[in-house]
Amino acid sequence: MHTITTKPWKLTQAVEHYAESGVRGVSVWQDSAQELGPLKSGDLIRENNLEVVSYVRGGFFPHSSKAKRDKAIHDNKKMIDEAAELGAPMLVLVCGAEPNLDLEESRKQIQGGIEDIVHYAAENKVQLTIEPLHPMYADTRSAINTLRQANVMAEAIASEWVGVAVDVYHLWWDPDLEKEIYRCQEHGNFSAFHICDWNVPTTDLLLDRGLMGEGCIKLDQIKKWVIKSGFEGFHEVEIFSEKFWKQDQKKFMDKIVKSYSDYWRS
Repeated sequence: MHTITTKPWKLTQAVEHYAESGVRGVSVWQDSAQELGPLKSGDLIRENNLEVVSYVRGGFFPHSSKAKRDKAIHDNKKMIDEAAELGAPMLVLVCGAEPNLDLEESRKQIQGGIEDIVHYAAENKVQLTIEPLHPMYADTRSAINTLRQANVMAEAIASEWVGVAVDVYHLWWDPDLEKEIYRCQEHGNFSAFHICDWNVPTTDLLLDRGLMGEGCIKLDQIKKWVIKSGFEGFHEVEIFSEKFWKQDQKKFMDKIVKSYSDYWRS
C-alpha cells in the first residue's frame, strides 16, 4: 500500500489498519512520514510486521536555471537521507519536466541529475527508481513517458542503484509494454510495480484513479506479463482519488482488500 492511497489517515492509523487488513508492505510518501519523522516511522512500520517498500517521491530535475537544477540535486540528496533513515530500499523518482525546455533537453537534465546523485544514493544503500508517467504529464511532471524511455535511461546510467517502476495507470496504453517489461527485468532494472485502474469516463486526470477491476486497464494481462518476467516484488496499490478520500477510510480499506483479492485471483 502507498500511504497516499489512504491520504486522510496519519501514518500511525494507516499502519494499524494495514496490519489488520493483511497488507505486508508500505510505500511511504514524504508527507506521511513527517508526523513521527523518517526514523520513527520506519520503526513503527517494522514493529507492526510490515516492510518498508519505498519512499516517495524524489526527482523534478529539469529547470531552465542552474540555481534551480542545483536545488533539485540538494533536495534529492535530502530525500535519500530520509529514505535511509526510514529504512526504505528505494526512492521513487517523478523525474520532472520544464515547459520552457524541449523534451529532449529535459530528458538530458534528468539523466544528468540522476548521475549526479547516484553515488550518494549508493553510499546510503538507496536505489533511485525511475517512474515513467503518462504523456499527459509531460508538461511539468515528467519527460519520461514510456517504459522504453525509462529502460534506455537506466541502461545508459548502468548502475545497480538505478531501477525502474512500472505503474499501470501511466503505462497501460503503451503498445510496447509487454516487450519493455521483459526488457526491464532482463537488465535487472525492474524495481517496483504499482496498480490501480483507469475509470471510464475519468473525471480528473490526477485524482480519479479507480480500484482494481473498476476501469479499462487489462490488469490480468499486465499481471501475467509481470509474473512471466520473473518480477517477485510487491504489487503496490497506489490510488489518488478525491472520491475515495472523502469516504470512511476503513470502508475504503475493505474495498481495496476485496479488489486486490479479485485482481490476484484473475
